[in-house]
This record gives sequence, structure tokens and C-alpha cells, in this order.
Amino acid sequence: MSRKLPLAGGEIARTACARGLLRAGVEEKTGDLLSASALAGRVGWAADLVSGMVAALLAEHWNAADVDVLAAGEDAGGRGLPSHAWMALRRLGWSVGPAGGMRVNDRIVRIAQEAAGRTLRAAKWRADLTTAVIATWPADPAKRSPQEWDHVRAAVPGGEYLPSSVITGRTRQIAGFVKQHGRMPVNVFELEAAPRIARMLLLSACDGQQATLERADEPGRALLRLQLPTRPDPRSYKDWTWVACPVSLPPTVPAGAVLHLPTLRIHQGTVRADLAYTHAVPKAQRSGHVIALGVDWGLNTLLSAGAARLHSDATIAALGAGGMFRAAGVLAKQHRLRRLSEHLHAKADHYQRLIAENEQHALTARHQVLADELRHVSGRRSNLNDALARAAARWAVDQALAASATVIYVEDLRSMEARGMGRTMNTRLSQAVRGQIVDRMRHMAAEAGIAVVTVPARGTSRHCPQCLEVLRHRRAPDRPAIPGWKWAVCASCGWQGDRDQGAWRRIAARGLTHQAKTVIDRTSGAMAIRTVIDKLEAGAVITPAPKTRRTDRSKTGPTRRHPARPTPRRRRTPSPAGPSCPAGQRPEGHAHTDQGRLPRAAHRHQGVTTISTPISRHRPRGTALGAGFHLHAHTTPPRWAAPEPDTTSDMRSLS
Repeated sequence: MSRKLPLAGGEIARTACARGLLRAGVEEKTGDLLSASALAGRVGWAADLVSGMVAALLAEHWNAADVDVLAAGEDAGGRGLPSHAWMALRRLGWSVGPAGGMRVNDRIVRIAQEAAGRTLRAAKWRADLTTAVIATWPADPAKRSPQEWDHVRAAVPGGEYLPSSVITGRTRQIAGFVKQHGRMPVNVFELEAAPRIARMLLLSACDGQQATLERADEPGRALLRLQLPTRPDPRSYKDWTWVACPVSLPPTVPAGAVLHLPTLRIHQGTVRADLAYTHAVPKAQRSGHVIALGVDWGLNTLLSAGAARLHSDATIAALGAGGMFRAAGVLAKQHRLRRLSEHLHAKADHYQRLIAENEQHALTARHQVLADELRHVSGRRSNLNDALARAAARWAVDQALAASATVIYVEDLRSMEARGMGRTMNTRLSQAVRGQIVDRMRHMAAEAGIAVVTVPARGTSRHCPQCLEVLRHRRAPDRPAIPGWKWAVCASCGWQGDRDQGAWRRIAARGLTHQAKTVIDRTSGAMAIRTVIDKLEAGAVITPAPKTRRTDRSKTGPTRRHPARPTPRRRRTPSPAGPSCPAGQRPEGHAHTDQGRLPRAAHRHQGVTTISTPISRHRPRGTALGAGFHLHAHTTPPRWAAPEPDTTSDMRSLS
């Protein structure tokens, strides 16, 4: 199979990953069928051999000197190190082998060196950050002065645009070390132990002598061939045999995509395969956008989004009223799991203090039960956050597709810290999954060639989208008896509406006016607008829609004749035959035009024009009856499909 992907004009190669499952295998030499459990056992033996060698490499080279040598990119002779981690480690002479006289081929050693090299390279950034924070340690670790913030950002590589929450988190970690040991740590390698080794096989470090992956004749199928041990401690090469595993490709993998060797890992007794593939997608543009989708963050209203269009005269108009993604029910479940996790952690810590180092203590078994329950709750929280991020990102991208937008502007809240807003509000803000949503949004938007750009969030909810004056907050019209801050009124131009609805207008307008200032991160490829320019910000306003005048209906002449109206639909039930019919029965008349009762999941007390939290408290009926996640995520569907914009004429006039 050819590994070269043909690209047309305006396309770019994109590598993505899909999840697969190895359900069975066939041993090629004997033709024996391996069940899922037998296959998982043999893959697990290989993963154990690899993880043992990775642990040995990390234990030997988990220090500042070796990490600096690897990150420098040059060997002792001044030659540049290869980009592949396993090749770089071999150039430096960092070799490893299996323990106990076991025999493995060279490709298995490659997998171990690749995993260890990636881990050591990733530690370089954390080491530089920790060193910079220690060198510029503030007088009060809980609160830095503006001068101290400038010093630490100057010491950190790329610290000018680094979120303050990252520096604050590292400061708290160092402060905890100082409290426990009474001194400052030397570097990150004293602050953190070597990371835990995952049981997985990075087959991308191998070649055809260890593993191959080819598409099968049947569509949506592939065949993975790899060498696996026949015993947990192979003593010779005869203990390694070829196993053929059929793989069902997920429907997200295009038919013309180029497949790469997957990463195998054991999960609950099954073999999971992370299938990497490369396919062609439309190239997302950095600038030159006419229609943009603005996305604002919230708490009860997780996302508020709407589209805006940049006209040829540099004016910006909103397209429609926008929409909302509400996840109050999902967040309520998330907070319940968080409280349960905190309770279990406190109980487990108490047991650990009582047990101390006595492994024969009576509470040892109960402590193990608590540890298992903690892992289970952590898995539930992780799955819930992942599902929420995927649903929110899918909704935002669908809104952009419906409006024919070529860019999504999201406010950058990476530096937001939850302080001074009460215990409950601080916790809710800290538990938000904004980073996961943006990552998912970038992943899904890239399939359609839509750019995702972060913009500064300062003032987006505070100023009017039409005149940039400071807004005043009032009680919402649907909740006049309850004080609140969701409804905003501008005393200058008269605009009023939900503050989140005004925020997405400000975000979209700011992104469209500053799109020429968009920069692309070289490492991650993420697009961002980092600074706001006052001159451009003055034009980042939404032009109000013109008011339509009603037709003059004054009586100045004879009434104009209207065309004949169609006969209205009537009931099929005949009229009552006589006075013997039941009392109150209606004669034949117009048929009902209203719809029937909506399904239970549609009754959310939140219509498309709802602007604040529903009055009735959340009742998790769907959870009790097994309805699941989507009963608690209330979204505004895309309500229009905007016509294709004439980008040629608009951009010609702008240039």
C-alpha cells in the first residue's frame, strides 16, 4: 500500500486517530485461532517486557544532565540528533535490554527506547519552567506583584503568552515541597518522581520485520500482522510467532486514508488499538474570513454562539439570534461525582495514616477497596467530561457549518482563576472542561477546513456589542421576581439582551477585525489572536439591524380584493345526526392545527429564546430511567442555512 497521500489544490494532509478493537487473532504458523482473552494475554506479555525496559531507561536517565543532552539536539560529535526518539537514544549510546536472560528482537527494544525518549523529551519543558519559578521565587507565593510576574515570565521560555494558571500551579507544587521538607527543591527531577509507565506497544517505532498493517479486500477492514511472544519470559526467537489480527476500521476513517501502525494497549482484558491515519482535508486559512462564529463560555449556559458577517464596507452584522448549549444536568452529575471523590479521598488518606507502614493492619483490605472505588469514580468523571467536551464541540462546529462560517472565534480563558466568588462558584469554575472542548473543536473543525482561533476575553461580557459602552445588569424579563445579572442593558444605544448573547457578538466582531493579527503556534499549530489593538477594536461593533416599518393601513380608498383563500381543513367526523347525540359534542368544524404532546425528553422548560436558568430545579428523570447523557444537554439546533457568501467580491473590496 502506498504511504504517499495525493493532495489537490487547497488541501492539506492531516493525521488523526481512531479507536479500534482486536477481537481475535490467527497464529500464522499453526493456523490456531486465538480468542480475545488469549490475544490480550500475549499482547500483555509483550507490553510487560517493553514497560520493564522503559522503567530501566527512565531510572538511569531521569536527571537534568541527560535530559538537557537529549533536548540539545546534538550528539558528542556535534551532529544533529534524529527526530525519532529511539534513533536519538541509540546515537547517544543509551541502550537497554530485557532482564533475566529473556530474548527479544531489536524492534521490541526500539519500542522501549521510543517510549522512554518521548517521556524524557517531554520533561524538558517542565524542567525549564520549574527552574525559572525557583530562580524568581516571590516574597509571597500566594500572590505575586506585577514586577514579580514580569520577572518569572521573562525567565520562562515563551513565558510572555504562557497562561498564569500554569505558573501558579507550579508555584503551589513547589510551596508544598517546601512545607514538607523545609527547603527549596533543586529541580523538577527532585520535585517529581519518574512517571508511571503505561502498558502499551508503540508499533510506529517498528518496521515490517515486527508489524505490518494493510487494508483488506473487504471495505472497512484491515489486517494487522505482528510478532508476539508465546510465553511471558521468551528464551529464544522461537518463542516469538506471527499473529494475524483482523481490524474493523471505524466509519470515521476515510476510504482513501493512509493507515499507519497503531498503538496497542490492554483495557479491561481486551486489546485496544489506536489507529492513526492520514487523509486530505481543506486547508484552514489564517485570515480572509467573511463569516465567523463567536463562542462565549458560561456556567449553566456552557456555550453561547452565533454567526456574524463582515461586509465590504467594513461593517459587521449578526446573522440570526444565536444559540445556546446548556449542560446544567450534566454539570450537576459532575459535581456529585466530585463530592463523592473528595469523600473517598479523605477516607482513604485517613486509612493510610492509620495503617502507616504496617502491611498486616486490619484496615489494609478496606483501604484497597477504597482505592479501587476511587479509580472507578475517577473513570466515571473522565468519561463524563469527555462526553461533555465531545457534545459541546460537535454542537459548535454544527453551528458554524449551518452558517457557512470559515472560522470559529473562542475567547481565551486559560488564565482565568477561580478566586473570591464563593466556595461553590470557585469549585464550579475550576472543574470546567474548556480546554478539552477547544481541543475537540479544533479536531472536528479541521475536517471541514474551519479555523479555530482564540481571542482575548477581556471586556467581551462587559461592553455593549453595538457601541462598546459599559453594560448595566438587570433582572431577566422571564424572572422579574428574582435578582440576577444575566440580562444586560446599554444606556447609550438601547441594546439589551442576555449578556452571553452580547458576548459572542463581541467575540465574533473582535476576531473579524483582528484577523490579520492571527498567529500560528509552530509547535501545536493552534491559531490565536494574542493582543487587542485599540484602533481595530473601535471598529469591532455589530451594526444594529434596520427597523422594518409596518405597511400604512389608513383607509384612503376602497378595500383591495384578496385572492380566494383555500378551503380550510375540516374534521372527518360527520356532524351530529340529531338531538340524540351526547351533550357538548361539537359539530363538524376546523381541524386542529397544533401539534401533539412532545416527547418527554423535549420538555426542558427551555425554548430557543430562553435567556436564563429555568425556574424549576433540575430533576434527573432520564438518569433514573436510563435515558443517559443527552436528556441533560439542552441545545439550540441550527435554525437556518445561510447562503454561500460572495467572498470574492467582499475581499476584493476590502483589499
